[in-house]
Amino acid sequence: MNSKHNIRSAFRNEFSDWRVWITRALVVAFAVLAGLSVVGFTAVSEWGFEQFSAMYRHYWWTPLLWTPLCTAAIVWMTRRYAAGASGSGIPQVMAALEPAVSTAQQGIFVSLRLSLYKVALTTWGLVAGLSLGREGPSVQVAAGIMLTARRWLPERSAVSTHGLLVAGGAAGIAAAFNTPLAGVMFAIEELSRTPEQRSSGLLMAAIVLAGLIAVSINGNATYFGLIHAQAIDLSLLLPGLMVALASGLAGGLFSRLLIASLSGPPRDWFSRVRLRRPVWFAAACGLAVAVLGLLSGGAIFGSSYSHTRDMLAGADHSPAIFVLFKLVATWLTSWSGVPAGIFAPSLSIGAALGNDIAQLLHYPNASALIALGMVGFLAAVTQAPLTSFIIVMEMVDGHAMVLSLMACALVARTVSHVLSPPLYATLAQTQLGRLPPEALSKESGQNLR
Repeated sequence: MNSKHNIRSAFRNEFSDWRVWITRALVVAFAVLAGLSVVGFTAVSEWGFEQFSAMYRHYWWTPLLWTPLCTAAIVWMTRRYAAGASGSGIPQVMAALEPAVSTAQQGIFVSLRLSLYKVALTTWGLVAGLSLGREGPSVQVAAGIMLTARRWLPERSAVSTHGLLVAGGAAGIAAAFNTPLAGVMFAIEELSRTPEQRSSGLLMAAIVLAGLIAVSINGNATYFGLIHAQAIDLSLLLPGLMVALASGLAGGLFSRLLIASLSGPPRDWFSRVRLRRPVWFAAACGLAVAVLGLLSGGAIFGSSYSHTRDMLAGADHSPAIFVLFKLVATWLTSWSGVPAGIFAPSLSIGAALGNDIAQLLHYPNASALIALGMVGFLAAVTQAPLTSFIIVMEMVDGHAMVLSLMACALVARTVSHVLSPPLYATLAQTQLGRLPPEALSKESGQNLR
């Protein structure tokens, strides 16, 4: 009788409260909208870079004028109308998740308005030919859409604002890379701060659903295509270790460079110019990116998607110095202050690094080292090894490299951790400086207690 009574009570509790079902329906609906928004963002950003590529093919010299002009205009627009849209977008979401940030203040970092500006300005950056990705911005875009759901949630809902931000940010990664599992892992590694036992299942379902929306529309395709790594054996050990250490070193230094450029008081002449004349500084950064683009034959423009695909296909003819050019161009793009992500450029840099080591050692299975370079450099920059591993694992044809990829991600992240503090967490603390002074004073008082 007790079992029947318990079943009856559980059934009644599950289906009698309309608030529970309204909450579930709203979270699912906004997860679908978040997935669709990232799919649309992907389409419009790819179209934008195609326009730049067409212009560059017809008139090779146009980036020298077009790129700095657009960079200056984007920074002016961002500072004038959407200061919260600058940079990657991941630090903003992490800042909004801080306990010291009130619900009213979260709009400084994440909102539907900022999501719209983020899409427009990031796409403009690709139209300008800047070295950036859309994956980090997708985190802020999807989080802004999910956060909008709180207006319609019933009172005393089990889903909190914190949960909506985590689900939205992770859904952005899931939909951007067509990898729902990577979105869940990103939520655990980077975004989640406090467990929410009652609604965690619903929020995880929302993340996976947003990723599946992208898969259903774009197909089960990976960002750079499949990596066919054959005949994995012990001969990979030494080259693989070299790639892991090199990508960890390069990624750690790159992360440290970004932190030094984007956070803290200005320590050098360039940073002081950036503070006093941000628009002119952005134009100079745009001009430098244009020059690097011309020197590389156009390889460093945009996310370098086509360059990496050609490399994987064995048809790459770009200069060996691509790694340095791409790293500097991505740093300058971020330093300029435009809305820009670094996920896709990091994957391109890592792929080129692995390919260079394969050519140096005359290693026959270059695709294996390319895959290790991608996971190693991304793990080193983000210090999120499991998310990086899952993203790259989805690109590998077969399971022979699973353990190699995981080991490379962990080694590279360890090396990077010695060289640099976590990139996104550090930049999130910088974002908190945009809060009103009274909020910062309150936060300081809480920390002292």
